[in-house]
Parts: sequence; structure tokens; C-alpha cells
Amino acid sequence: MALAEAPGPYRPRRWNVRGARMLSPAAVPPPALVLLGVVSVQVGAGIAKQLFDVLPPSAVVLLRLATSALVLGFLGRRALRGVLRDHSRRDLAVAAGFGLTLAIMNVSFYQAFARIPLGVAVTIEFLGPLAIAIAASRRVRDVLWAVLAFTGVLLLARGDGDVDLVGVGFALLAGVAWAGYILLSAATGRRFAGSTGLAAASVVAAVVVLPMGVATGGSALLSPELLLLGLGVGLLSSVIPYTLELEALRRMPARAFGILMSMEPAVAALVGLVVLNEVLSGSEWIAIGCVMIACVGATRGQQDPPEAAEV
Repeated sequence: MALAEAPGPYRPRRWNVRGARMLSPAAVPPPALVLLGVVSVQVGAGIAKQLFDVLPPSAVVLLRLATSALVLGFLGRRALRGVLRDHSRRDLAVAAGFGLTLAIMNVSFYQAFARIPLGVAVTIEFLGPLAIAIAASRRVRDVLWAVLAFTGVLLLARGDGDVDLVGVGFALLAGVAWAGYILLSAATGRRFAGSTGLAAASVVAAVVVLPMGVATGGSALLSPELLLLGLGVGLLSSVIPYTLELEALRRMPARAFGILMSMEPAVAALVGLVVLNEVLSGSEWIAIGCVMIACVGATRGQQDPPEAAEV
């Protein structure tokens, strides 16, 4: 900062500092931050699915959660040192439950899109936050949004006759876990300052998945190339979108945030098409549209809807 404010020959450095600020998240419009976060999550999922040829889904989940736990734990290391001392057993139990839900959500989601197209898995999973939004409403018309979303899922489940019902089941389980994630995220946020609760939950999630990931991944987890790709998945799927969404939520209404997040099924389908060559049928695109419209409709009427953010 001293160099940036110095006169004479240091002026070019002052310009460079300002230029760097122009590229910071604070200089980007909030809607763009949300969309960038959504794209980052789905590109990370696309890379993860490509890893399934050499690593099972649970091992890739371990790499993702371990990356998130290491990065968030490092950033919040000072606050984490006093977590056990400064919080009650009830607070710690809530954070542990949050971490367990995070682990279940990620494992079931990865198992889902290992079997069905990415766009289909994300669309079905989105029923979780949609159910929370509708349950929090007292409007009769929200029943129509629920019916529309259910119709979309029926279209996806029927597919072209070759749908993998196990994949659909895992996607539904991921949706249930996502709903629990939203509720426990709010409860954790009330008990822990800043991102301390999320960092603690990420550590718990990584520890929960560790035995399964090591057992299925084996010695392949020691490959430098796979570890590097896993690090990329963790950054794209957790760290980067969390940072972008947190910045966006500071500068935009939660209702608008929820509406923009409703774009996620469509973005997932497009990433699946471009990255994974997953071509969806016309009925599947219609189904995705039904769920997206239902999400937008249910979210618009909420004064303070739940924030649906993937970590």
C-alpha cells in the first residue's frame, strides 16, 4: 500500500493495484458472480465425471471434500483453534450434523450423475431446496409450483425407457440431503461466526468420507496427476463458487439470488452436453424447464428464501 501511494516512479504500480481491484469479485456485478459460481460448480462436476474412468465416485468426493476442508480450514485456522473451547456441545453437534449432511449430499449426488446425465441429476436434486421454499410459504398457488416440479421429475424418471432408477434414487437422496444442508447451514450460521461453522463442517464431511474414499480409490489416490485433477474439482466445485456466492449475497437480495440459482439445472445440462457429450431428449429439456420455472415461481414470492449454495 505504501508503494501504491508513493509519488514519482511508483505511479505505474499504483495503476496496477487499481487494475487488480477492477478484477476482484467486488468489481463484478452480483448476478454475474452467481452465474460464474453456477458454471464453476457444474464444470467441476463435469471434470469429476471424467475421472470416474479411473477413480470411483466416492474417491472423487473425498478429493473434493478434502480440498474444501484444507482451504477453508487454512483460511479459518485461527477461529477453528477455539471452536471446542468457545462453543457448547449442542453447537458442536449442529456443526457435526451439518458436516454429515454435506457428506451424504456429495456422495449421493456423485453416485447419481455417475449413472444418469449431469443435467438430469442436478434437476432432480433441485427438488430439495424447492421443497424448502414451498414448505416455508403459506400461499395456495405454491402448490401449483410443486405439481409442476413433480411433473418435470416424472418426465425425467420415465425418460426414453432406459432410465437408471438407481441413479434417480441417488439424485432424490441428494435432494433430501440438500434440504437438510439448507436448514443446518442456517442453524450453524447462527452459532458460529463467519465461515467457521462451514470450515468445521467441511472437516467433518471429509473425515466421514475418508474411509469409503480410501477403500474404493486405493493406491490411485496417490497419483500426482489424479490428485491435481481432484484439487481442481475441489476448487471449482466448492471453494470458488462459495467465495463468489458469498460476495454476491453481500450485495443482492436473497430472493434474487435464489432466482438466479434456478438456472443451475440448465447450466448443468449444457455442461453435460459440451464437456461430457450427454445429449438430452426433448422431453428431458421440457422436464428441466418445468423444474426451473417451479423454482423461480416459488422463490419469487419469498421475502427471505433459503440460500441454496453448493460447498
